[in-house]
Amino acid sequence: MKLSNRLNRVPKYIFSRLDELKTSYNAKGIKVIDLSIGDPDIETPEFIVDYLTEALKYPNYHKYPPYDGIEELKMSIANYYKRRFNVDLDYKDEVAVLIGSKEGIAHMFLALTDIDDYVIIPDPAYPVYRASAYIAGCNVYTMPLTYEDKYLPRLENIYEEVKRKAKLLVTNYPNNPTGAVSNIDFFTKLIKFGKENDILIANDAAYVEILSNAQKPLSILQVAGAKDIAIEFGSLSKLFSMTGWRIGYVVGNKEAISKIVSVKSNFDSGQFIPIQRTAAFALDFSDVYVDFINDIYRERRKIVVDTLRSKNLTVFDSEGTFYVWFKIPDNYKSEEFCTMLLEKAHVLITPGNAFGDRGEGFVRISLTCNSLDLREAMDNIKAIDF
Repeated sequence: MKLSNRLNRVPKYIFSRLDELKTSYNAKGIKVIDLSIGDPDIETPEFIVDYLTEALKYPNYHKYPPYDGIEELKMSIANYYKRRFNVDLDYKDEVAVLIGSKEGIAHMFLALTDIDDYVIIPDPAYPVYRASAYIAGCNVYTMPLTYEDKYLPRLENIYEEVKRKAKLLVTNYPNNPTGAVSNIDFFTKLIKFGKENDILIANDAAYVEILSNAQKPLSILQVAGAKDIAIEFGSLSKLFSMTGWRIGYVVGNKEAISKIVSVKSNFDSGQFIPIQRTAAFALDFSDVYVDFINDIYRERRKIVVDTLRSKNLTVFDSEGTFYVWFKIPDNYKSEEFCTMLLEKAHVLITPGNAFGDRGEGFVRISLTCNSLDLREAMDNIKAIDF
């Protein structure tokens, strides 16, 4: 049987490998506390679930939705951007609904690049960027993100040849895996870079509302003229604990969005209409819920950070997401350290090199675990020597 070589450069998705490890321990009757994947343990708010049951009573709920999303949700997304970021969006062509932002990011590479085009992605980064670029046949150039630079890239270090060839640059703020946040000065610099080099900027803002007390939500589209060269992905997964609902959006440059929708129209048929209606309802009430969810993650972050620092580990002062990123002892590699914690503390975390070469020497802990189990995990880690 003749098979495609398209996946040869794409490693097995790290979180499926971690899940296999956890399963093997559970089969032995050993409880593993999983702090690896960013899948919220907090249930979707009851007011959202209740609304879904009502949305199922709408007429014609069972039919195909419009490929770019129902008007009700697109308007709610536009209203959300105006309310939270003072950004004006034309919901008709500057907003499109996705089956989760991950789907839209993957389709973006197929929609906006050709085989052998250059794309610029950060390192470390969410693994889907690199994998999707490879599947689309792109050449990947990585922008190093470092602890010293607070995980903001040095755009001036990108080679001239890469700037000439690249069609797309991907950023992710608030950042996974590090928890770093951007600022308006960096976003302004990024938009200028995109315009000067004719490179589309795509910001993955899935964690835009998961922030410390010191931060306010920030969109790249708040930069004047950003819609000329930028798009931004968003999701309801993190704020409303709706990962399994698979609902997200892309906003910004209408030409880029049109091409993404064209790819989607050939690959999928949109998200279930009642879920879209419910997402619209949720977004309209996001301002009320955001403080509640952030208070929970702040409490959990303190539990983890206090324990790690008591072990003399260097923890990055992250201001966003529900992840804790920290440096491991010099005598370990990232995967070795994670394996040691799994064997001795029965705690599963993610090695930094899963997010790229620049992640080596670091690991990531997810705060999507109830406080009781989180405290147990930290007690287990505190009790071992390394």
